Amino acid sequence: MCSHRRRIAGILSVIVLIIASISLYSRARTGIETRTSWNAPIMWESMFDGSLYDQMHKEANTAVALTVFAVGRYLEAYLNKFLTSAEEHFMVGLKVTFFVFTDSPEKVPEISFAPQRNLKVVKVEKYNRWQDISMMRMKTISEIIDTVLKHNFTYVFCFDVDQIFTARFGSEALGESVALLHAHYYKLPKYRFTYDRNPKSKACMTEGDYYYHAAIFGGTCEKVKALADYCYLNIMEDKMNDVEALWHDESHLNKYFWLNKPTKLLSPEYCWDRSLPNNDILIERLIWAPKDYEKLRTR
Repeated sequence: MCSHRRRIAGILSVIVLIIASISLYSRARTGIETRTSWNAPIMWESMFDGSLYDQMHKEANTAVALTVFAVGRYLEAYLNKFLTSAEEHFMVGLKVTFFVFTDSPEKVPEISFAPQRNLKVVKVEKYNRWQDISMMRMKTISEIIDTVLKHNFTYVFCFDVDQIFTARFGSEALGESVALLHAHYYKLPKYRFTYDRNPKSKACMTEGDYYYHAAIFGGTCEKVKALADYCYLNIMEDKMNDVEALWHDESHLNKYFWLNKPTKLLSPEYCWDRSLPNNDILIERLIWAPKDYEKLRTR
């Protein structure tokens, strides 16, 4: 009991230090938004002390599940680099399990992982259209949370596979409900955000806070399941009405985060496109891999 109390006291002291550091570091960045109107932090380099976050999560014995879909040609094109770079940079020092969903389990590369970090391969159906692969992942994520993740993991992060980790993507990114600012839109005026405007779609939005990128989202198992269920049910209702949202699951994700505000936002340094000018980007933590959609996507 005494050791448990000391552990709780240690975690609380680190939380206090983190809150103080956020207040201090947020003043170190100018010309960018560091906090939302509902007081959620937007994580940028020089705004946090990563060692404090790591200490808190190690004390709390945090376990993180990472889900990624590698279906069709995407597996051979991207998965090896995604996993090897993730092992080097994603939540280093924490318990991490990489859940790879694929139609070709035999093609998943063999990779060496550090202690308490491992790989689970889950076979999934391959849909005929890439749009359906993208949208139906929400159903799969919800099911794996319900059957496996909620019993064993504190947080879950969901990634697109066509990305490469290039620097620390650490425990500072963990939170109850985590959304990512899209690199192409974070500096644009809201009227240029590509929300779905079709009133027949459940994803239709006439206003919003930010434009979020569906390449990364995360949070507690409960919150990610709620997001996945919302998106899946609304995608299926659209299908019944012969409607498809403009940007598929991303459009529904943006609608969800408009109605259910995320508790933490990741800046575009957590998913950067190197074709853009990087005036605000002090560090590229994850980058877009080169795209060749004509060869990769099933029509």
